Amino acid sequence: MTEENHTINNEFILTGFTDYPELKSVLFVIFFAIYLITMVGNLGLVILISKEHRLHTPMYIFLGNLAFVDSCCACATIPRILENFFSENRMVSLYECLAQFYFLCTVETADCFLLAAMAYDRYVAICSPLQYHTRMSKKLCVQMATGAFIAGNLHCVIHLGLLFRLTFCGSNHIKHFYCDILPLYRLSCVDPYVNELVLFIFSGSIQVFTIGSVLISYLYILSTIFKMKSKEGRVKAFSTCASHLVSVSLFYGSLFFMYIHPNLLEEGDKDIPAAILFTIVVLLLNPFIYSLRNKEVICVLRKILKIKS
Repeated sequence: MTEENHTINNEFILTGFTDYPELKSVLFVIFFAIYLITMVGNLGLVILISKEHRLHTPMYIFLGNLAFVDSCCACATIPRILENFFSENRMVSLYECLAQFYFLCTVETADCFLLAAMAYDRYVAICSPLQYHTRMSKKLCVQMATGAFIAGNLHCVIHLGLLFRLTFCGSNHIKHFYCDILPLYRLSCVDPYVNELVLFIFSGSIQVFTIGSVLISYLYILSTIFKMKSKEGRVKAFSTCASHLVSVSLFYGSLFFMYIHPNLLEEGDKDIPAAILFTIVVLLLNPFIYSLRNKEVICVLRKILKIKS
């Protein structure tokens, strides 16, 4: 396929959620409500953790960063979805598309490393409680959180750089609700094999490393819990880890389905349900998963709202 026989596209049309125009009003209300709840929940957690001194501990440092990442991800996707429901011009330029991908890729990658860091934090707290304050200092937590964002940035720079080797021709309709990397590969008139291979290698390596860290941490945690003689201790330990496990399962399950499987380019718009799960649903649920099951957060909220226990 030669470029001379095709018009090179520098603008794209996002077609996600446009197949059912009769439902656009209902979908707009649903996504607007999701956006408000997500932003209030995640930014509320960030403010709460930053303002309350008793929450300046390693677990809440990671949780605050996770909430910040989730709010950034929601800002990068949902407003565009809302605009497209009633906009006649759904065009997005190539550079806007690349910028959205870069931003989302950075925060999603950082999310992977933050979840792994949270698993390690729980491992130290439960398996080595006497050494917890020594091994999980605030300085180390800040370094780990910063490293997550640096790793996310470097990971996305690689894919962004490789995208510039592609040209886009033929259809300019992206069958998605945001500019993801796979729909762009499908529109390329240059063979994206190298890009696909690099995506598989780097995304696979990051997920194997972070998922492996989570699994190893929780194997040690479960082993320690089963050895506890106190029933109250076992219940407390399970309760501490349950919220994190739920979030990890939802996030990694959808992410793995999206990017780590053969024939990535043959899926068409079948990856939209997984994208909805980890870019919208998980962001909505995380504040409830982490706060409603956390007695310290609830106590701080009651203190702020002046509600007596």
